[in-house]
Amino acid sequence: MGLLGSKPAAAAVSLAGRRILALGPALAELADGPLAGAELTAAGVEALDGLTRGACDLVLIDADAWKAEELAAAVKALAAAKAPPPVLMVGQSLPAGLVRNLLRLEQADILEAPFSADQLTAALQGLMAAGAAAPSAPSGASRCWAVTGAVGGSGATTLAVEIATAMAARGNLRVCLIDLNLADGAAAAYLGSTAAMRLAEFGSAAERIDQAMLQAFATPVSDRLDLLAHPRDPQAFETAAHDAVLRVLEIACETYDQVILDVPRHRRAWSLEALAGSDEVLVISELTVPALLAARSLSDEIEDALGSGLKPRIVLNRLASRMFGPAPSMAEAERALQRKAIAGISSDWEAAAASANLGGPIAQHRPKSKIVKDVQVLVERVVAEAARRDAQRAA
Repeated sequence: MGLLGSKPAAAAVSLAGRRILALGPALAELADGPLAGAELTAAGVEALDGLTRGACDLVLIDADAWKAEELAAAVKALAAAKAPPPVLMVGQSLPAGLVRNLLRLEQADILEAPFSADQLTAALQGLMAAGAAAPSAPSGASRCWAVTGAVGGSGATTLAVEIATAMAARGNLRVCLIDLNLADGAAAAYLGSTAAMRLAEFGSAAERIDQAMLQAFATPVSDRLDLLAHPRDPQAFETAAHDAVLRVLEIACETYDQVILDVPRHRRAWSLEALAGSDEVLVISELTVPALLAARSLSDEIEDALGSGLKPRIVLNRLASRMFGPAPSMAEAERALQRKAIAGISSDWEAAAASANLGGPIAQHRPKSKIVKDVQVLVERVVAEAARRDAQRAA
């Protein structure tokens, strides 16, 4: 009996340009049917050894064409490869051991023969769509920036959202914003997104969190920006294990080019480790004397606790566009801080409020806002300084 059953096939969705590695001679007959337009390459099971996503878009395997033990070993080796492509296995004989090895893969499916052309097309589309949605490996060394407020209401979450948005707009970067305010984080509400990161469910089994699980946690905000946020839960800081939080940060930094952390200002069991693992720490302060004093104290505390040479950068938020008034000037603020501020962000209450109410970054709803322009300057300044430091280390 052939792979395709007798049910009439519907018009196949175009697979033009898709690179499909076909393992099994019977799959060649699909080239003029459901696989029309795809770049079909025939191969043996040895082709699975070390195969990565860059080599092809999908692997289609006819399980009936190979000895079960040989195929199971090849699939197991593929599962151990870094970023393997999606795999669709078809056939009438699918031993349990083979299926178990197949399920080790991040994206895999099984289609029992005989099947229709529609069923094959649907399976192919599902796997390719999942593969496109999955976070790809970072193009280079991942960077992590931590953003924290010196006092409550300083605008740290708003700026974390805008910084992540600005980073996602810089070239071909995959960016992840992680809201570590587990009990009452506001990033999801600001973005009109869903909070889906339920860390309490893992208990002490943090090792279960992998890239596939991270994908399930992530809420896409745009093509290049994902959000990881915890549903509001007053007990979350107690129920989310220390190792689970750090495991999420570790996997995120392996998955994305840039990670932005919205860090609670009150110290948690994992706070210092999260900050120590960051390339930059941005402390957000308003231009009030209490906020400036708090920003100075918090920066000193972080420096003393880490002892790694990492110096927090202070960002002055809600600068008023006026010459006179009771608020300190930028120069006066820096004297109170006893250090230079990395940047200042203009006050634009109307743009911030409108974006929060509509759900989405200010850059989306008010792209000409001074906040957007100032955040872009901040991002470019921090990136440039980091590049200079890297060049000095390499020299």
